[in-house]
Amino acid sequence: MTPYTVLVVGLGKRGLHHAAAFHANPRFRVIGLCDIDPARLEAAAARVGGPRTGTDAAALARELKPDVFCFCTLPHLRLPFIRAAVDCGAKLIAFEKPVALTSAELFTIRDLIRQAGVKAVVSHQHRYGQHYQKVKEIVAGGALGRVHTVYGTATGWMTHMLSHLIDYSMWFNDYAPGVWAMAQAAGRSKFTDNHPSPDYLAGFVQFANGVRGIYECGAGAPDQPEVAKWWGKNRIGAQGTEGFAEVLTNGGWRAVTRSRGYESGEGAMNYDLDMPPYIQQMADWLDDDRQVHPCNFEHACLGAEVMFALQRSAAEGGQVALPLTAVADEQALLKARLPDRPVLVSCEQNRREFGLP
Repeated sequence: MTPYTVLVVGLGKRGLHHAAAFHANPRFRVIGLCDIDPARLEAAAARVGGPRTGTDAAALARELKPDVFCFCTLPHLRLPFIRAAVDCGAKLIAFEKPVALTSAELFTIRDLIRQAGVKAVVSHQHRYGQHYQKVKEIVAGGALGRVHTVYGTATGWMTHMLSHLIDYSMWFNDYAPGVWAMAQAAGRSKFTDNHPSPDYLAGFVQFANGVRGIYECGAGAPDQPEVAKWWGKNRIGAQGTEGFAEVLTNGGWRAVTRSRGYESGEGAMNYDLDMPPYIQQMADWLDDDRQVHPCNFEHACLGAEVMFALQRSAAEGGQVALPLTAVADEQALLKARLPDRPVLVSCEQNRREFGLP
């Protein structure tokens, strides 16, 4: 079977993960690499079979016409690469979370992808970890009884982590859409980060099936002292009438249910294990429209709208209805309206990571 051709744009850590995983899968052939750093380009090309290289993504895409346009860039660079992928006729676009920085950008991207009829995948691939899979198995198997709550906490800041928390908790809830959201936020120091965010955001989401979502992200989020790696102090889970099950990104999983008692197991985020199935399922979807990728763009859009609704509520107050019917610049709203006073932290490690005295 002829392999699908791939262009990878952006060759930082995540771009190299993607390029190497595509190269390792016989269903794909990396035919192009793009980055603004020539030395980085040369080093990456040597690892993936010596494809064409360039510093202009749109020009390289027009020339090579890849089946898959993959880009791994900072979050302010989404729309131009989506346009380049659509313009070159790519069959599938793969890109990093978050989908967009504002709902205005999200709606534009969504229109482009839907009108072009192109498949798209967003890199929420922690779900391939054995500990995430085990929690999903317990929830889906009915051991929790009637699920009434899903939740996620992370000490990392919003634009890095909230997209993950929402997506995996919505996965546990079978992607029931949100109905409304309400939130608060605090702290301004991370607005200048390359993943701009309030220092802390916490809120609630009502989902269409009656399940409540609870989220905390940033300096005020609770510590997970059993997890050593700070970026892995993420807890995502579900509660029901007969128990709970939850995963810690770098701390395994645990559950207590009426029918099964107490259970726990190991697991930690591992790109070497998570990337191969994530990449293979792109080939499966390209082969067969019925084999929709678990990290598909439409699921990511549901989560992105929830994320923007939480931000709007934090900026403007009150509940925000979902789905969103009008666009906004949520980053600008938060920057304009959050008080200029230091965030209060939940633990000393958060104080250090947020550069607080």
